[in-house]
Amino acid sequence: MSAFEKELKVIFENIQISQEGRPKGPVPVNFGIVVFPGFQALDAFGPLDALHVLSSLFPMKLSVLAATLDPVPTNLPDIPSPIGSNFGQSINPTHTFDTAPPLEVLLIPGGIGAIAPGEAAIDFVAKVYPSLKYLVTICNGASIAARAGVLDGRKATTNKMGWETEVAKGPQVKWVAHARWVVDGNIWTSSGVSAGLDAIFAFMAAVYGQEAAEKVANVMEYERHQDPSRDPFAKLYNLPYEA
Repeated sequence: MSAFEKELKVIFENIQISQEGRPKGPVPVNFGIVVFPGFQALDAFGPLDALHVLSSLFPMKLSVLAATLDPVPTNLPDIPSPIGSNFGQSINPTHTFDTAPPLEVLLIPGGIGAIAPGEAAIDFVAKVYPSLKYLVTICNGASIAARAGVLDGRKATTNKMGWETEVAKGPQVKWVAHARWVVDGNIWTSSGVSAGLDAIFAFMAAVYGQEAAEKVANVMEYERHQDPSRDPFAKLYNLPYEA
């Protein structure tokens, strides 16, 4: 056994969970994420990285969905930086919205591009939601779900710095200001950017088991916030307890 194989063996041994800690029923396999120019990197890659580690424990597949198959940047190419910065990354879609495979879980990141993600992204969310087992939004990605109509009548949260602007996009949504994440039925919504990691770990614990969530967090050396009502940023921006 090579040194690489030995190290890999140790990694896989450390992440294994007990039989008692495994979920009793079937768990989701087919995941998708919606991307658009100007999506926030951590909104997408934070939860995706946690799920990537989880895929060492459970069979999982990922589809990256966009309007076209062109690389999708985290900055907005048509809106140059006012100070001349050119700093960002791109992700390659695996499918267009028109060719998306059957999905069980859909993630929607936020970012400056979520202000105007394009009608195709909004229409896709509205179309695919009824067939999903779970929907997870991060930051102002919730406004995309709100404009798709899937949050109407539900509790949800979103980014706190842009709270008033974002919640106005979903007047039928029961917005919860003081929340790091909110669960209503099969929809999970999180506060700004880094809160997506805590929301995805809470989702992971609920669906795949607490032991799996703990193992993945330990591999990532991430200290989870496990209280969904803990939200210092709602206080920072003086948000009311009701929208």
